[in-house]
Amino acid sequence: MTPLVIAIPLFILIALAAAGATYYAIVLIRLENARRTLPTLRDGLKLADQRASSLDGGCRDTPPGACPARTAWPSVTLVVPAHNEQDVIEAHVRSVTSQQYPGGFRAVFALDRCTDRTESIVRAVIAELPADQQDRFEIVIVRECPPDWAGKVHAIHRGVKDSRNAQHADRLLFADADTIFDPSCIRAAVALMDDRNVDMLSLLSTLTRDHWFEFIVQPAAGFELVRQFPLDVVNRADKPRPFANGQFMLWKRTAYDSLGGHELVKNELLEDIALARWMMWKKTGLKWGVFMAAGLLTCRMYRTWDAFQRGWMRIYTEAAQRRPARLIQSARRLLLTGVALSCAGPIAFLAGIVTLILGDKPLGAWLLATGLVATALTWLALGRAYRAQRVPPLWIAAYPLGAFITSRLLHRAGRDLNQGRATQWAGREYAREARP
Repeated sequence: MTPLVIAIPLFILIALAAAGATYYAIVLIRLENARRTLPTLRDGLKLADQRASSLDGGCRDTPPGACPARTAWPSVTLVVPAHNEQDVIEAHVRSVTSQQYPGGFRAVFALDRCTDRTESIVRAVIAELPADQQDRFEIVIVRECPPDWAGKVHAIHRGVKDSRNAQHADRLLFADADTIFDPSCIRAAVALMDDRNVDMLSLLSTLTRDHWFEFIVQPAAGFELVRQFPLDVVNRADKPRPFANGQFMLWKRTAYDSLGGHELVKNELLEDIALARWMMWKKTGLKWGVFMAAGLLTCRMYRTWDAFQRGWMRIYTEAAQRRPARLIQSARRLLLTGVALSCAGPIAFLAGIVTLILGDKPLGAWLLATGLVATALTWLALGRAYRAQRVPPLWIAAYPLGAFITSRLLHRAGRDLNQGRATQWAGREYAREARP
């Protein structure tokens, strides 16, 4: 019989493993429900192919260029804000110029106070195109930013207002300069948008994995954001939770203009969620949809560990509407669910083996059973989340460490708000007042 002083901690471990099994079973059910009920951009690609096939079928007896059905694709203008993006801009521009979109497509690169080689790189890539295609790609130079505007938001605003290509587009697409588009990305997004009948469609990009923090911390950080904004809740018909991802936001032009455009959120550091919230607050009846890109849109969010930390702290701060208590509460919750509960199953399983060897079969059996179930459910749930982001399953073992670091980022974000520290981003400081 195991001494009481040892048995009590083991019973606590059994309780933690059982709690972990329950928690991750719920997570798994939610993730599976979202997978079954929500499309991805690859489903949009199938819709686009069906649409193209249907349109082409109606034009078999018409001469080339004389089929009105092909004009059914709305015109799209992409607006890309870029501030000192020389490390990523070439790959982005090449992916944009390679788009296979059946309708009218234009792009505007709003270069925001760039002091590096961003402008020369963009111009060089455009210059490589055939002369009759170059006018589809436009550069807007933004030389200054008003003090009451956030830099990225102002660059997008100027890109829309100062561009000849954006004036008459049926759809406006806003994307970050560190994204890479699959050639079929935009036509898949347009087809999915029309199929879902939404006024704004946003994508969760597939993130790159080149640095240690992209393997260990990034999956946990993204998982925490999705926990705060579950896709099944974001996309539900009744009282959806407002959310969008500024890496890719496709708008119907009429909806964008009726809302007020980016001027409505001119001082926001997370303009994507702010726009989604305004869609709800204004009670306009506008609808949004947020879906997984499933590899058709990739993004390298941050290229250094320092930028990664500052970037995710900014995201969490604005997602929490600058409420320190909410950030600290999320940090504590993540310590429990992401660290304690995810580790409880494997530890209970190992403790069960040792307990059996020492001769306490009843206690050892309970430890083994709860540990095995908890471990299986935890890994199944995390496996589903990691597969959605195309992270190798081997890295699930590092999730508790990633969750711990993410918890610290949440806590630091709350502490910085309480202490009145300014947010540093894209070469500027933004004073952010904490809210109760």
